[in-house]
Amino acid sequence: MRVAIAGAGAVGRSIAGELLENGHQVLLIDKSPEAVSVARVPEAEWLLADACEISTLDEAALERCQVVIAASGDDKVNLVVSLLAKTEYAVPRVVARVNNPKNEWLFTDAWGVDVAVSTPRLMSALVEEAVSVGDLVRLLRFSQGEANLVEVTLPEGAPLVGTRVGEVAWPHDTALVTIIRGARVLIPDPDDALAAGDELLFVAAQDREGELQTLLSPGGTPPPSDGPLDMPGAPRQ
Repeated sequence: MRVAIAGAGAVGRSIAGELLENGHQVLLIDKSPEAVSVARVPEAEWLLADACEISTLDEAALERCQVVIAASGDDKVNLVVSLLAKTEYAVPRVVARVNNPKNEWLFTDAWGVDVAVSTPRLMSALVEEAVSVGDLVRLLRFSQGEANLVEVTLPEGAPLVGTRVGEVAWPHDTALVTIIRGARVLIPDPDDALAAGDELLFVAAQDREGELQTLLSPGGTPPPSDGPLDMPGAPRQ
């Protein structure tokens, strides 16, 4: 798989290193001479140029990439790169880094983004996941389909404790992906009985999260909805 990464800072280089170790071809693009440090990732291709310019992306042969990662420290740059990759080069998968959580509402398929990765949101979700029992925690938002990866740890006394997976009337547009029970990762089977302390991971439509929270832990508080956030100077979508 050929992957182009716009932004050769610490984040971009780290991603490149991981992908190279997994056997993929990687091209790093950055307009800053200080960022283009070939010695740090010698196995990658490097291009000193502005990733927001069509001429640069032509030179990078973006049409031959299966994935483009917009990993710069500037949200405006990441949005422009994502839009160009999707609309001008039909790249199948575009992943974009969100630096400012207030701009997260912009990182959708309207701007060519397939997956938006917000480090602050991810870190806060991981903290909540570690300490929350009985409350639904949103771990990851999928830009397409308005679905999220959510987690809940079943508390003692929850109504579903002891109930078989196949007997539960799960909300529509909701799928139980896996059950983490201690050191075990279980593929859900209709005959599996839920137990207190189980970590349940779901892919769920955002408008079904409240129903899922009520089903798993009555009295719990549904996660906040993702309303539009203001980005100064940016048009509403």
